[in-house]
Amino acid sequence: MNPPWPKGKKLVHLDLKGAPPRVDYLHRLIELFSRLGVDGLLVEYEDMFPYEGELQLLQATAQPAYSREQVLSIQESAKARGMEVIPLVQTFGHMEFVLKHRSLWHLREVPHCVGTLNPHKEEGVKLVMEMLRQVVELHPHLTTVHIGADEVYTLGEGEDSKLWLASTGRSVEHLFLSHVTKIAKAFKEAWPDMNIIMWDDMMRGMSQDTLKVHLIGHVFIKTLLDLIPPHDSKWISRTSSAHVMGLHPKPGLSLLEKYHGAGMSDLWAASSFKGSTSVHTCVTCTQRHVDNHLQWLKVAASLSAAINMRGIAITGWQRYDHLSVLCELLPVALPSLASCLQTLHHGEFSTEAHRNVTELLGVSSVEMEAVERTSTGESLFPGRRLAELMVEINSLLNSEDLRFFESNISVNFRLTCLELDNFSSSIHLKNRLLCFNRFVRGWFSPYHRQRKMVNPLNSMHIHNQASLYLDTLQKTVEAVRKEMVNLYPDSTAEEWMEEHVSPVAAPLQRIIDAIQACVKEMVP
Repeated sequence: MNPPWPKGKKLVHLDLKGAPPRVDYLHRLIELFSRLGVDGLLVEYEDMFPYEGELQLLQATAQPAYSREQVLSIQESAKARGMEVIPLVQTFGHMEFVLKHRSLWHLREVPHCVGTLNPHKEEGVKLVMEMLRQVVELHPHLTTVHIGADEVYTLGEGEDSKLWLASTGRSVEHLFLSHVTKIAKAFKEAWPDMNIIMWDDMMRGMSQDTLKVHLIGHVFIKTLLDLIPPHDSKWISRTSSAHVMGLHPKPGLSLLEKYHGAGMSDLWAASSFKGSTSVHTCVTCTQRHVDNHLQWLKVAASLSAAINMRGIAITGWQRYDHLSVLCELLPVALPSLASCLQTLHHGEFSTEAHRNVTELLGVSSVEMEAVERTSTGESLFPGRRLAELMVEINSLLNSEDLRFFESNISVNFRLTCLELDNFSSSIHLKNRLLCFNRFVRGWFSPYHRQRKMVNPLNSMHIHNQASLYLDTLQKTVEAVRKEMVNLYPDSTAEEWMEEHVSPVAAPLQRIIDAIQACVKEMVP
């Protein structure tokens, strides 16, 4: 057992660059976060912020951005519960939502990298400062701003950067620090009493001396310290940094110690409660994220007393970047978040911590996939019904794949077997699926379909089974859609269905249509 997390804030990251919750649902979530012991919100608005003037083009088009009144109401809801709000505004890397616009293409470091800003163009600096100004002014109680600066891909590859790097003594490290320092200094000149925090990943390989020369203040450590192999994690470089951040024999060699030695007096940590398993994960694995927090507790326990840990941000990524698919939606990740917070509070995920989570959320298990279905209200668990339905449809969509390909007619569908363990008739349904597979391979192969020479009796058997599977899926889809649009914009439901359901439903419909066409050629 480790000691509980040291003093400092516990922030929850709200990543709004995908599946932005409706404001009334956000208010319910903030109330739950407060009951779970959260001290603040790290809010990554991206295109959901109501930028004005020349920046209005940054607003989302798939759904309306939050209004100014809604942004203020979110802050008031948090303030009423003693929670600080820290906005995250990307200023260097992950600026996809800005640089995707044709009128701003010329501000990219290189044309093919949508996320990285060219650090040499004054227009880009002015753009970033105007984004920061509008965000700061719409947060009247603001004390801290997060300036991002993570994953600045392709930095140094642009023509302007190559020219800059040609001078003696310059490196990509210096280029990164030069831009970040420029932004930080301009920010402090405009708002001298404001604190700045940032992600650290671009600085991990830098020497202590280099960091001392370019010291800019607080650093937000963004490291997942995950025990799962790097190839299974979103943050490959960050996950592998567990070997850097982990328990070194000599604490002076650790990354935190290096930052402290460089003069950074206040340090933060960042863990994960969702959005770091794979780019398309639908249901959160609680144990994975609890393990992440147990590793952070080991790190915290090993630090020297001289290091001041200001707190920890529990990140919940909704997309890996602005242009990737959606990760798990918030409702299915709430048991994970509650479990992670209890782990920090107790220093372990003990029996008491487990019991606290199940009682706080009114659930039978901390793993969403094992939660028993209920017909009761959602008073303890906002979004529970959607979470249950998403577990159900995820099982229908992502268990055992049966793929059939044809060069001219692509018939590629996936049907479930393993997930049917949750149902009383699982063995019967599995057998039906296996039988269906046998019939398709034996009597409706690409050879048969191409020549329209089929056994009508067996083909209609396949047709009836495919229709049954499709009907079952569509009924579940409608239930999911109905719940999802109560909590999220219609565009989120549409995107989720197109990403996860269409690749299964469309091929099933094609095989049904193909059978009908073939049978017409064989039956008078």
